[in-house]
Amino acid sequence: KEYICCGYQILNVATNCPLDCSYCILQSYFHHQPRLRIHVNVEENLASILAVIDQDTKQMVRVGTGEFADSLALDPLARWTDILMPPFSQRKNAVLEFKTKTNHIEGLLASPYRDRIIVSWSLNSPLICATEERGSATLKQRLEAARRCQDEGFVVSFHFDPLIPHKGWREGYGKTIGLMERYLKPEGIIWISMGSLRFMPDLKSIIRKRHPGTIILDGEFITGLDGKARYFKPIRVELYEFMREHLEKWHSDLGLYLCMESDEVWRKSMGWSPGNSEGLKDFLDERVERIFR
Repeated sequence: KEYICCGYQILNVATNCPLDCSYCILQSYFHHQPRLRIHVNVEENLASILAVIDQDTKQMVRVGTGEFADSLALDPLARWTDILMPPFSQRKNAVLEFKTKTNHIEGLLASPYRDRIIVSWSLNSPLICATEERGSATLKQRLEAARRCQDEGFVVSFHFDPLIPHKGWREGYGKTIGLMERYLKPEGIIWISMGSLRFMPDLKSIIRKRHPGTIILDGEFITGLDGKARYFKPIRVELYEFMREHLEKWHSDLGLYLCMESDEVWRKSMGWSPGNSEGLKDFLDERVERIFR
């Protein structure tokens, strides 16, 4: 509540993730039940969710499945794309975002549905992708999959979250943006979010135990207003400002926004602010209307 939120709604189709990124908050959320769990009653409960969306057709609803598990890591088995794409694609007041670090796009490409579907990739610097996201597809594989989806008519988005300052981070994130320029058509990107590493305090010891070689805890952290460990404000501002400047050099209209930051950090790093969570929701809803019109 203390930070500006995007108003994203979570469709929980599974809990835990096979990719096992070192920084993943799920290690703390589900450490008492560390097994991977797939919900097999998605179709059974989907009708009630769609009924809520249909109650107010003037209200835009942005829905995603990538909060408690990667959206596509298990799609070859669970075939969530088969279940979810048809009903969401047919509703003009909703979008469905599949957020992934994989290149499992076969189910997407096999579907005839494109409208109101967003395929999204989490990106990072080459070093972080290679050392802290080792169960994920490589950076190149993710961008190749994104390009294939664009070629097949999908709207795509990207999330730089968590941004992690490390030795050579400017060069590293610059290389990632350079690869995006090489592989992607910027006009087909609906938004790009940015957030810095943050975690509940009890996650630190879990990371130390499960990922002893990690570099993500080398920085200095403070306790934020939400009780999570965060980088000092000037560090976060520097990260966001660098990313914004370099992404805007590539294209001026990428729908850049910040995840869980204050009005002050928005203004210092982005040069503007939505003011509050409702303002950010309006900004993203407007992009949906414009991209999918």
